[in-house]
Amino acid sequence: MNTLLLSLLLTVSAIAERKIEVLVCLCDNEHQAIAKVGKAIGNGMDPPGNLYWGCSDGLSSYFKKSKKWKLTSTQKPKEGPILETLTFKHHSGKATLVAHAYRGDRMAKCLEDFFLKTRDAGKDELVAFIGHNGMMDNLITLPKAAPEGDEASESIILGCLTQSYFTKPLKTMNSEPLLMTKSLMYPGAFILHDALEIWLKNGSKKEIREAAARAYAKNQKISVRGAQTVFPEIK
Repeated sequence: MNTLLLSLLLTVSAIAERKIEVLVCLCDNEHQAIAKVGKAIGNGMDPPGNLYWGCSDGLSSYFKKSKKWKLTSTQKPKEGPILETLTFKHHSGKATLVAHAYRGDRMAKCLEDFFLKTRDAGKDELVAFIGHNGMMDNLITLPKAAPEGDEASESIILGCLTQSYFTKPLKTMNSEPLLMTKSLMYPGAFILHDALEIWLKNGSKKEIREAAARAYAKNQKISVRGAQTVFPEIK
């Protein structure tokens, strides 16, 4: 085989698969400063019944039903802050998504891990958080900042008012936010699902925001213009 062609094939192979890691802190009536939800969906120790994981718009249920993603593995650790980890492959073969369901009483650990992962991830890697905005509750001390000149990762943060609380910490972690929120909202997994389709096509932040707004408008039965007010423009 021609040396140049082989080199090009190896290069394409090396960048063909993109990595997405999603940290979901389960909704928890008892341990989180949230407006109380139904007892079953607000049990932070029960992934299958939880609002952010097992309900119809929860990450586990929504991505399992998606035609864009295929579940390839399920892990249920016997101990620790993570109750379940799911791995999905995108239908294009160009992306792997790993999602973790954190116990609802381990918000601090979930946030600490999120910031560590954004700091340590690099190009073509995206880290997402879904859940109650625990940064409002002053639960954590940020990890050590990313080294100067370190390769930047990308991130999506879905919860209430995340732009106000996550922008500065993410800058410290050298992670570029693609999608955040500026109001109270419902962080259903359908938002992440549709935003990722744009990201995988190398779409712009504007296009990602538009996809998120369309998904939110459809779910909440509001206008797209109204849904756009949930997601700030990120330059």
